Amino acid sequence: MSVFWSDIVAQIEPLDGIALDATLIEELSQRRAGLDVGSVNFYTPTFKTYATSEIVGCGKNAWPAVSITGGECGLACDHCKAKILEPMIPARTPEALWRVVNDEIARGAQGMLLSGGSNHRDEVEYDAFYPTIRRIKNAFPEFRIALHTALVGRDIARRMEASGIDAAMMDVIGAQDTISQVYHLKRSVADFEHSLECLTATSLKVVPHIVLGLHYGRMLGEWNALEIVKRHPPAALVLVVVMPFYAPAARPFVTPDPRAVGRFFMVARERLPDIPLLLGCARPAGRVKSQIDAYAVMAGFNGIAHPADGMVELAARLGREVRVTPACCSIALGEEVLALQSDGVRIDVERIIEHERARAAGRQRGPLANIRVVAA
Repeated sequence: MSVFWSDIVAQIEPLDGIALDATLIEELSQRRAGLDVGSVNFYTPTFKTYATSEIVGCGKNAWPAVSITGGECGLACDHCKAKILEPMIPARTPEALWRVVNDEIARGAQGMLLSGGSNHRDEVEYDAFYPTIRRIKNAFPEFRIALHTALVGRDIARRMEASGIDAAMMDVIGAQDTISQVYHLKRSVADFEHSLECLTATSLKVVPHIVLGLHYGRMLGEWNALEIVKRHPPAALVLVVVMPFYAPAARPFVTPDPRAVGRFFMVARERLPDIPLLLGCARPAGRVKSQIDAYAVMAGFNGIAHPADGMVELAARLGREVRVTPACCSIALGEEVLALQSDGVRIDVERIIEHERARAAGRQRGPLANIRVVAA
C-alpha cells in the first residue's frame, strides 16, 4: 500500500519536487485503510481571488465578512494584532448591521460571517445585536449567518441559538501558556471547554477551530484541544495552521513543521471518525501548503478550502469521490461546515482532463482515467 501511494504522488505533476515524508505516507495509508472517509469536498471561500489548474473560483461578494466593532479589538493577540478585522465591513450598531445586510443582499450576498473584536475577557459583545440578527433571519430566511462566538456562558449560548444563526464558531485552545502569552488573556483552558460545552448543548451547528502551531509556531496545546472537542462532539471540526503575518518582531513565529501537522491530521481523523474533519483556508503558502494539503487528503479529511494545485487529482487517484463547492455555496471563515450542506456541486472536469492530457503529451503519462469525479 505504501508503494502504491508513493507511486500515485509521483504521477501528479504539481507535487513534483514537493518533499513528502515517505514514512508518514506509509503510516497514513495503513491507518486510513480501516476508516470509511467518504467523499472529499474542495471549496473556495470568497474573501480572496482563487483558482488553480483544477478549480475555478467564483465571485467575491457572495459571502461578506462583517465586524460589529470595525477594526477594534481589546486583545491584540500576537498572531493577529486585530488586523484580521480590518478588511471586514464595519457595522457598529444594530441599525448599521440591518443596512449592511440589506445592501449586501441587493448585491447578491447569500450569507455572511459575523464577527467582532473581543473585550479583555475574550467575549464579543453581541447583546444589542441579537434582535437585529433575529430580524434578518425572519426577513431573509435563506440568508445564512456564521457567527464567531468567542467565549460564552450558557445564557449567551441560548441567546445565540434564539437569534437564528446558522453556525457558531470558536477557537479551542488547549494550553494555558498559549492563552496567557499569545492571547494575553486571564482565562483558563477550562473556560474554553466550558464555552464549547455550552454551545454544543444548544441546537446550534457548532464548528470549533483548532489552530495548529498557535504557540509561536510550535505544537503545544493542540492535542489537549482535540480531546476537549472529542468530549463535546460538534457538527464539524476545522483545523487551520497559524499564519502570523502580523506577529511582533520581538516574538516571532516559526513555520510549523508540515510533518508534525500531517501526523496531527492522522490522529485527529482516528479520534474523531464520525465528525466531519475540515482544513480551513488559513495555512502557510507555497510548498508548505502543498505538503499540508497532501497530508490532509491522505488522512481522509472531508473538506479542504483553497486546495493547492494537484489535490483534486490526488484525492481522485486515491479512490475518493471528489466534489467541488464554489464560493457561492460557502461562507468565508465559516464555510467549513456550511459547504458540506450544499447540493450545488460543480467541478470543471473538462479543464482538468485537458490539462492532464497536455501534460501527458509531453511526459508520456496517462490521462485522468478511471477517476470518479462528481459534477453538476
